[in-house]
Amino acid sequence: MTPTRIPRPRRSARWAVGATALAAAVATALLGGPAPAQAAADNGLLCDTSPTNTFTLKADDDYIATPDGNSIYMWSYANEVRGHFQFPGPTLCVTSGQKVTVVLHNTLPEATSIVFPGQKGVVANGAPAQPQFDGGGSLTSLVQAAPARTGTVTYTFTAGSPGTYLYKSGTDVSKQVQMGMYGALVVRPDGHPDRVNSRVDSAFSPTHEYLFLLSELDPEAHLAVERGGPIDWTTFKARYFLINGRSMPDTLAPNNASWLPNQPYGAFVHIRAYDAATNPLPATIRYLNAGTVDYPFHPHGSDERVVNQDGQPVQGDSGQDLSYLKYDIDVQPGQSIDVLMDWRDVEHWNELTNPVPTNLPAITDQLLVGTDTWFSESPYLGVKNPLPANITDNNVCGEYYHVAHSHALQQATNYGAAFGGMMTVFRIDPVAGCTTN
Repeated sequence: MTPTRIPRPRRSARWAVGATALAAAVATALLGGPAPAQAAADNGLLCDTSPTNTFTLKADDDYIATPDGNSIYMWSYANEVRGHFQFPGPTLCVTSGQKVTVVLHNTLPEATSIVFPGQKGVVANGAPAQPQFDGGGSLTSLVQAAPARTGTVTYTFTAGSPGTYLYKSGTDVSKQVQMGMYGALVVRPDGHPDRVNSRVDSAFSPTHEYLFLLSELDPEAHLAVERGGPIDWTTFKARYFLINGRSMPDTLAPNNASWLPNQPYGAFVHIRAYDAATNPLPATIRYLNAGTVDYPFHPHGSDERVVNQDGQPVQGDSGQDLSYLKYDIDVQPGQSIDVLMDWRDVEHWNELTNPVPTNLPAITDQLLVGTDTWFSESPYLGVKNPLPANITDNNVCGEYYHVAHSHALQQATNYGAAFGGMMTVFRIDPVAGCTTN
């Protein structure tokens, strides 16, 4: 079955699906990447911030591109100051305990709104945010909405406990969230923006903070809305699976890639191996599920420590640390899970609770495609066997590359065919770092 084609000119400079596409993506995102100090700009979490914690969003429509050349009609939010549609909506970063104001201007052909799950005491246009009903008593919205085309509504709340939250439409929820009306809200601890929560042991490296906003879409549903018709939910079937609004290999492209003008957020992770003296703090990855099914997500070769769930630290009643290592992060619909991740080389394996022995096959028994490779033989930073003379090693400083993807295999594809979908790559530089990028 071939993807539904949306009647709109397709973007130029698209990657084709296949090994050649992956090589091009890796070359652009990895070898042409920034020095570690710049990682947050090109490869990490991008925050929308405000000195007054006031954000003005515009509900708007436009198109996104997929790696197979499709162009899909979307609804989402734009930061009205920048004036540019984006999917998903802007990542709003605020501080716990501070008042937040979000002004929504609606340009869509129907009413829309925003709900902020996990935030208490939300006020809409000066009144408590609450469900809305029509004259016949039927529910029309979970919260006060902005009327179609030119409506405005203002929401205020005090940012709650530190963590990651989803904000999304509260009007015609199934349709509007499927159309793309959602984004991430990151609440940081007061005075400690380098911690996931208020616990000292949740500290992370500020230049290695990442968001994985996971979702799915059915292009048939989007085509129906574009044509002004209803969605037939009896035939709904997700065909694309996304991280931050992109599918593999576009997930590897840097933030604000020019060929993805409406999809600003990449999902490529670039970290350095743990070293107690020079790199003691882990990275953090904020998982957030905007879809309708579970997403079991994991990177190859490393556990991640779960420290926060739905904006709450993983701890006991008396504050004892109950965080735990997990190889597969099963993110349920609407849920957020915040993890810490570092990478230990073989010299440090005795520090871990469950070292996993790795028996490497002979290099002659491994499948190497073509004559070029980004070589990551071991799942850990062990000693690499030499490559055959006819293979070009594209690694520039001994770094490793490992796939990270949904373990539900249909979610790691687009249209159930070939690689793609909810998949990305982690780059792990050696302990000494990389002087060449």
